[in-house]
Amino acid sequence: MTGRAVSTGTAVSTGTANSTGRAPGPRPETAHRWLGFFAVLTAMIMNLLDSTIVNVAAPSIRADLGASYADIQWMAAGYTLALAAGLLTGGRLGDLFGRRAMLLFGVAGFTASSLACAAVPNPQLLIAARVAQGLFGAVMIPQCFGLLRDLFPPQELGKAFGALGPVIGLSTILGPIAAGTLIDANLFGSGWRLVFAINLPLALFALIGGLKALPRRSRAGRTIRLDGVGALLAGLAMFLLVYPLVQGRELGWPGWLGILGAGAVALLALFAAHQVRRARRGADTLVEFSVLTKRSYASGTLFTLVFFGAIVGFSLVTGLLLQLGLGYGPAHAALTMVWWAVGAFIGSGFGATMMYRMGRRILHLGLAVMAVSLVGLYLVFAHSHTGLSAWSAAAVLGGYGLGMGMIFVPLFDIIMGEVSDREVGSASAILESLQQFGASVGVAGLGTVFFGAIGAHADTAAFLRAAERATLITIALVAVAFALGFRLPRHARRAGHGPADDAGDSLAAGAKALIERESVTV
Repeated sequence: MTGRAVSTGTAVSTGTANSTGRAPGPRPETAHRWLGFFAVLTAMIMNLLDSTIVNVAAPSIRADLGASYADIQWMAAGYTLALAAGLLTGGRLGDLFGRRAMLLFGVAGFTASSLACAAVPNPQLLIAARVAQGLFGAVMIPQCFGLLRDLFPPQELGKAFGALGPVIGLSTILGPIAAGTLIDANLFGSGWRLVFAINLPLALFALIGGLKALPRRSRAGRTIRLDGVGALLAGLAMFLLVYPLVQGRELGWPGWLGILGAGAVALLALFAAHQVRRARRGADTLVEFSVLTKRSYASGTLFTLVFFGAIVGFSLVTGLLLQLGLGYGPAHAALTMVWWAVGAFIGSGFGATMMYRMGRRILHLGLAVMAVSLVGLYLVFAHSHTGLSAWSAAAVLGGYGLGMGMIFVPLFDIIMGEVSDREVGSASAILESLQQFGASVGVAGLGTVFFGAIGAHADTAAFLRAAERATLITIALVAVAFALGFRLPRHARRAGHGPADDAGDSLAAGAKALIERESVTV
């Protein structure tokens, strides 16, 4: 399903065996290659499952820990915010210390954070553990595709990357169902905690398999210096932008929240000045500013923020409506929302196949399908005052996922259609970070609208009215993305490699796009 998608930007940003000046070195034997493949795949699945787990587990967590609505938002937004800030430097850590070492370090830290999530006694510590998960995830995930390129020779890359799409797609579909089933089963009285603790056996396999099979590589041939100050400035600015959206409703929207917003703008200005100074000194920067002067790419960054804000925020709202508003159990809610993932899986295959034939029109087609499905969902909510037919909701959610999936694979390729080879690495890293930041803003903004509309009488009718309002805002955001789509390049970027690498790059790009886009949505 991903064999036709080429993403030069995303492929380059993950690094190839020669992209950072590393010695090729001997590749492992076939059996070790596939052990290493499954170790890396397990790390990807851990991130995929934990990035969306709040949608299934939040109501149970709220009941057990006494969490507020804002706490629920922070459990989701804290993870994606940390991931957004960490991704600015996560890939370069692999260049400095080796991809194998950083993957194993990331897996170990991610697992420790997951166990902390499973053991916490209050919402505040759970939020802190989720932030730690996001930071370790930002160390772990950027290493995965470079390691797979180190494992397999060019003629076998297609087979390896071709196996990723179906496995990740099935994990996206089955993961939430498994999480919901575990919560309902309440094994040993563990409740929701087991969905975090389940990472332990996965991590043990990833660590043992990684130590045994992943290749060691020399570090980058040139000196690389991390821009820790720049990453800190960017991360603080993101936090100050999201904090008022999450806490404003519970605090009564005091005036000092506006000061935080102004502080975020000031930090972004400091970040820009800091990056310019480093560039003038010839030091490594987090952002290649020349890429932001391209109108099509700048429009693409806005598209990324709006699109992922809409789909991730709406995903959280839908999951909370099903459980808190309609009284579904975790497994029932997961089974209802699984059609969203099924639609996205099918749509991703269609988008990968049609991206070069249709160019940016595939984005408009996907957005149109999303808009029609959202209108249908709004009508379902509006005419369901005391309950909701699971089948009617599932059918519309499947259509919504189908349109969303059409956009996943082609999106970054189209946004970077006019980006030069020199700018590709920076352009891709910016988009990947903005994807996660957009997710944080969506959770904060749509979550606040949803909870604010429920009011004091939190009965089924109130939740459905709140869902109507959130759906209308999501429709508006999809319309904004549709308009921004006209400012994007008409055609997707094609790989600039030789024939031997093109097949692997094509499959890598499609699989990588599916993993990264689906990991923040359903």
